[in-house]
Amino acid sequence: MLNRPPLRVLIAAPRGFCAGVDRAIRIVELAIERFGAPVYVRHEIVHNRFVVERLKKLGAIFVDELDEVPDDRPVVFSAHGVPKAVPANARERGLVHVDATCPLVSKVHRQAERLIDDGYHILFIGHAGHPEVIGTFGQVPAGSMTLVQSVEDVATVTAPNPERLAFLTQTTLSVDDTAAIVEALKARFPAIRSPRSEDICYATSNRQAAVKAIAPECDKLLVIGAPNSSNSLRLAEVAERLNVPARLIERASDIDWEWLGQPSTLGVTAGASAPETLVREVIDALRDRFDLTEEEADHSPERMTFKLPRELVE
Repeated sequence: MLNRPPLRVLIAAPRGFCAGVDRAIRIVELAIERFGAPVYVRHEIVHNRFVVERLKKLGAIFVDELDEVPDDRPVVFSAHGVPKAVPANARERGLVHVDATCPLVSKVHRQAERLIDDGYHILFIGHAGHPEVIGTFGQVPAGSMTLVQSVEDVATVTAPNPERLAFLTQTTLSVDDTAAIVEALKARFPAIRSPRSEDICYATSNRQAAVKAIAPECDKLLVIGAPNSSNSLRLAEVAERLNVPARLIERASDIDWEWLGQPSTLGVTAGASAPETLVREVIDALRDRFDLTEEEADHSPERMTFKLPRELVE
């Protein structure tokens, strides 16, 4: 294309895959190597269609429920975590099963169990219907945890005993929204017990901070991620709150060129389930239409890693 307009692309960092996503994908790959295809996966291993389709080609079959898994095939549980009843059912059936739950989600599960054992009622900050929320609620007896989704919910939530009350959070929430909810909870329930450490995971916090860092220089922002990816949706919200128009796209073919127009500086980032391949695909598509200058924001590299399940590496 002749006379392409100039465009500075400012790429947020860190972005894309986190350690928990890397681990979950590798677990499916190793399970296929160890047991042969097909290997069944309960729910999307991570919320990204590109990743899921690649694993399907390797021999993964994705199902909604455990009863869709044949008795003679292994099953992997997704990175978001599952209720306790799911692995219990797998054991009853004698299924070979591998848990790909992110260790940071598992940490929240263990906190919930300890709090309930200590006689606390938990107010859980999260989004209704998200797999991580369903999995966490499935760790404790029914009725021992109450979902809080907004500051408005805090005003109406009831607590059996305000003196034995604690809160936990989903790992992929908006840092700012969660801080406001926690502040409201502490104002209404002064004795409420906080988690020992931050529940929102490092990758979610870091990616939101990265968007905040580049937003003042951007006219618009593209977030690469799935529409059912909580952390990706939050990245777009962070930009919008800073008055930077943002769009969530799954890949380059989803770019709305009319909406994009001709910005001087475009921000690009990716949710924790989106591979760098899709970032490069978007940059290449932009390069076809613009005289593009590409910059990556300054950042400290993430060095978090998680061990793989023993049964796949021994």
